[in-house]
Amino acid sequence: MIPGFYKIVEERILDAQRKGEFDNLSGKGQPLDFEESGSVPEDLRIAYKILKNADYLPPEIELKKEIVNTEELLAGMEDTSEKYRVLKKLNFMKMKLNLMRNTSILFEETEIYAEKLVNRIAKK
Repeated sequence: MIPGFYKIVEERILDAQRKGEFDNLSGKGQPLDFEESGSVPEDLRIAYKILKNADYLPPEIELKKEIVNTEELLAGMEDTSEKYRVLKKLNFMKMKLNLMRNTSILFEETEIYAEKLVNRIAKK
């Protein structure tokens, strides 16, 4: 979208809020129900519900959790050689996640390069 268009849309939403046009909407003040997703085909809803109840996470989400855990581990590490090894593993996981997503390059996870790591360690 064009930045100017965002501004127009935002102004119209704020104007409607001031006029109270959103005050009488059905479900106001109620939590959103994400169970019934219109984006999931009807024939897959039961399967998705079973997987959810079994605490199953899609491989992409599992990998994302592992990336976050590895980043936290990396932030607390002192040993340079070990940090480099974990950094290589982290970059591989991010590359794997990017390949799994099959979306625009704008949504890809950026890799952390060894040069940044070396520069940070050199400052200490």
